[in-house]
Amino acid sequence: MKRIIAAAALACLWAQGAAAQSAPLHVFASNGIKAALEALKPSCERAIGHPLMIDYGSSAALKRKIQAGDAFDLAILTPETTADLTAAGKIASGTAAELARTGIGFGVRAGASKPDIATPDAVKQTLLKAKSISVVKEGASRATIDKMFDRLGIAQAVASKTKLEAGTEKAGESVAQGQSEIEIIPLSEIPLVAGVQILGPLPGNLQNYLRFQASVSANAKDPASAKKAIQFLSSPAASPTFKSKGMDPR
Repeated sequence: MKRIIAAAALACLWAQGAAAQSAPLHVFASNGIKAALEALKPSCERAIGHPLMIDYGSSAALKRKIQAGDAFDLAILTPETTADLTAAGKIASGTAAELARTGIGFGVRAGASKPDIATPDAVKQTLLKAKSISVVKEGASRATIDKMFDRLGIAQAVASKTKLEAGTEKAGESVAQGQSEIEIIPLSEIPLVAGVQILGPLPGNLQNYLRFQASVSANAKDPASAKKAIQFLSSPAASPTFKSKGMDPR
């Protein structure tokens, strides 16, 4: 009887250990890093011994979720958002690590003619001639785009034909379906929608790079595994994948 009880106890402990090992690490990640993170996901899961459960969205939308109390272990957001959430006690201080950056650029329908965007003046003429422009309403690129319109002196001229989309997918689908002639979003997000191709980056001083940081939740269920994930994603092993997805690793 004692042997049976001991065996049962060992089996219970083994099952608990296996369950803990397979418990998913909950990640909130900005759309800007989605293509690279999806490609890195299998290797990251092997490195930390846990599956990744990833929720994607704009940094602004994910910030609202975190402020509302949604549970997560690891966040990959813009530095500004990370700083705000750290100050609010939602992200553990001192855990943020730079992963990669991406520029902002133009996307057009696959197979469509490619207008000139080589210089700021060429961009100005292209945007003035475009029948419709899509940008993400709450995207991290929005401030740069508005600043570009102002700098080029076309803010009023393009206001009526600029569509403020609910997300990256909506902006891309609008272009792919011919509802918008051009989109302006982070370069790393353009390939996420089939039927859209990268036209090119914002030229010269119109460009602004969006950076992404990984950090640990102040209330993470498994902070150790979250830190291991950050170590992997910020390691040289992850750099080639970031580069292949149009991003500059840290």
